[in-house]
Amino acid sequence: MKKMLLGTVLCVCLVSLSFPVRGFAAEEKKTAKGQTSPELAASALSAILMDADTGTIIYEKNSHDKLPPASITKVMTMLLTMEAINDGKLKLTDKVRTSEYAASMGGSQIFLEPGEEMSVNEMLKGIAMASGNDASVAMAEKISGSEEGFVQLMNERAAELGLKDTHFANCNGLPAENHYSSAHDIAVISRELLKHNEITKYTGAYQDYLRKDSKKPFWLVNTNKLVRFYTGVDGLKTGYTSEAKFCLTATAVKDGLRAIAVVLGEPNTKTRNSEVSQMFDYMFSQYSKQPIYKKGDVMGTVKINKGKLTELPLVAGQDYSVLMKKSGNKTNIRHELQLEPELKAPIQDGQVLGNIVVYQGEQMVKKFELKSPTRIEKAGWWTLFKRTTAKIFFVD
Repeated sequence: MKKMLLGTVLCVCLVSLSFPVRGFAAEEKKTAKGQTSPELAASALSAILMDADTGTIIYEKNSHDKLPPASITKVMTMLLTMEAINDGKLKLTDKVRTSEYAASMGGSQIFLEPGEEMSVNEMLKGIAMASGNDASVAMAEKISGSEEGFVQLMNERAAELGLKDTHFANCNGLPAENHYSSAHDIAVISRELLKHNEITKYTGAYQDYLRKDSKKPFWLVNTNKLVRFYTGVDGLKTGYTSEAKFCLTATAVKDGLRAIAVVLGEPNTKTRNSEVSQMFDYMFSQYSKQPIYKKGDVMGTVKINKGKLTELPLVAGQDYSVLMKKSGNKTNIRHELQLEPELKAPIQDGQVLGNIVVYQGEQMVKKFELKSPTRIEKAGWWTLFKRTTAKIFFVD
């Protein structure tokens, strides 16, 4: 009974490999060989179009140029906030007190007063919709005790995500020395933020209120007008300073695809919104998903030598797919399960057990890691002895 229960509980969930996105760009260009690249984001200094599910880059233009990101910086601020909530360090109902320093922030704000308290939920509205510089600093101080401590967390998280083009000097994007990012890095941060599905409740709302029941209610209108004027857009963040010009990281969903488009250095809001819309139009008209596994599909088992558990069933923890051109040949898509040889206990939590490799013909187009969701202890000598003797005396 215990073995059956253990075998049921210890199913291996697939975890997507965080492949260097630059690698996907190369693969995408190979699959599009012979085709003319689209002219997208012509007015932007830098741009990228990415599939949020697979991380595949559809289009890029100067995507690794280090540029001032303005208020797009707040995508990282929101990410750290959502991760603190996910880790149980913070609740949406927790009160956030505004310091004099937070209240002193200029630029876009929700006009917090020193000593004023709002819930984490309200602060997220103020950051996501109104791009509140004051709300961003108040949240940073709530999480880390100071903006400086929070900025250190921002840079540490950027390093964990493998970002090479980013360094933060503050949590809100106000002009500062040594504060920069790239379209590529912003897309990666945006993709990570979108793993917290509830964030689009904030980034995708067009209007709302703060201090609704007070004498001075504050009307919020999303700075990202595409959430109203482009069907399927539900985030993420606008930005503007005189140095950075007009910036946007946006996301949209259509026909099961989620796109992320980032533009930096646009000349005005009209051009910014128009060029991001064109990027979405291109992706949704030209690409579709090719399913590989559905959540819950059993793919096989992996043997664990000398473990308390001798086999682990391989079960997909979510839907897995690859991005394909609609005009491409989808009949030659195949995948292989490639397991590490001689897996031996103890197996660590998160240890790589192997990969699912997806090919189009002979070309690899995607790789997924299989990781153990738990630690598997080494079996005791008595258990191993019984297994050995059972093999010796087994008669077919």
